[in-house]
Amino acid sequence: MTHRFPTLALALAATLLLAGCHTVKDLVPTTLVPPNLRAPENTDDPLKQAQQRLLDATPCCTSFADFSYQNLLPWQPQPFTLGSGSSVANLAGTHSYFLAFRLPEGAKLPYRVAFKSELNGRWLKSSYLFAPTVVMLDSGFQPIGSSADISLCEHMGWSDAASGAFGSYTVDNPLARYLLVYSSAAQQTGKTYWEQSPAAFNSKATLDMNSSGSFSVPHGPDGTIWVGMMDNTYAKAVDNAICKKPQEGDGVLNTLRTALPLPWNSNTSSTGPNSTGTSAGGSTTKAKGS
Repeated sequence: MTHRFPTLALALAATLLLAGCHTVKDLVPTTLVPPNLRAPENTDDPLKQAQQRLLDATPCCTSFADFSYQNLLPWQPQPFTLGSGSSVANLAGTHSYFLAFRLPEGAKLPYRVAFKSELNGRWLKSSYLFAPTVVMLDSGFQPIGSSADISLCEHMGWSDAASGAFGSYTVDNPLARYLLVYSSAAQQTGKTYWEQSPAAFNSKATLDMNSSGSFSVPHGPDGTIWVGMMDNTYAKAVDNAICKKPQEGDGVLNTLRTALPLPWNSNTSSTGPNSTGTSAGGSTTKAKGS
């Protein structure tokens, strides 16, 4: 009896040692990596996958009269997600997801329809945009004019509503009754200029991103797009958006010389020893860069 408890203690200690027999590496706490810093789980190109899904889809509509126009165009921009599960049209030999709207009756012409495309993809390096094409239809579902590819321009505001790729379309024909939104072949293969760094407009993009510079975001077949009557927020974003790389100027100082009414920018001076505009050497002076 006197040796029973020490024996049990030794046996218990040996069991614990065997159960916890791991390398030093196993005993080091696991480092948690934030989701935005982890490598993508799927290394395949998401744009190519989306293009293939669209190509494999069976179209429901091949003419403008095949669409349902029961949904009224929203009175302010609303989000619509196009992709797997959405209906597909085959227009001019190109598959495309689409949105069909009935235009509001009695709306004062002309009025603008606002568009905003969101970046599609978790990783900005492989993200893309749905670029819309628009066609107006009359009461007989006949196109009024030709289809218009909407030019998307980048704008970064203080809120999500004022940030993204913006565009607009003007409805100015009194015969217009319906509006069809899809993406043409030219749009699906195009790009949108983006002035800022990818990390500047998506906090999740912190892996393998450029810290500065400009680039182009490719267009794709699906994604989230906001559509509706133009409101003040969207009007400011559309009107102030950046559509292409701005031209390089002559520098801030030269710009200020021509923009500000400085004394040396005038042909004559009202005071001073050379009030006639003549220098000490007898020649007429003119400020450089004026």
